[in-house]
Amino acid sequence: MEIRRYEPGDLAEFARLFNDYRVFYEQPSDLGLAKRFIAERTQADDSVIFVADAGDSMLTGFCQLYPSLCSIAAAPIYVLYDLFVSPASRRAGVARQLLQAGASRAKSDGKVRMDLTTARDNLKAQALYESLGWIRDDVFYTYNLAVK
Repeated sequence: MEIRRYEPGDLAEFARLFNDYRVFYEQPSDLGLAKRFIAERTQADDSVIFVADAGDSMLTGFCQLYPSLCSIAAAPIYVLYDLFVSPASRRAGVARQLLQAGASRAKSDGKVRMDLTTARDNLKAQALYESLGWIRDDVFYTYNLAVK
């Protein structure tokens, strides 16, 4: 398994994986939407994507980082918004490797922190994050507002 940066030649295979990720989060399957969204991200260069490459153009996982800013720290951060590993590849350390690649990139890019959110009942993911030094925020709530 090789953890590496997304490359333009990955688009078709990555779109399949990204579509599976969206379906996991109860979104309707839409391969065209997945492909367009990722193509836009990479063309605009507004995210950093790492993929888990199993060889023969088979991608089994990914993480996507979005650059942001922290006003309190007055410094740049990454938001780890997407992390997904295909069900057949779980429990093999792929997510751990993707998280480590993201953290290494954040450090080399001069980010002071990475943020992520996860479901309260996603205990396996929480255990993984905490094993890698992530600290759970028990003080602040996250809110969302749909503006569409």
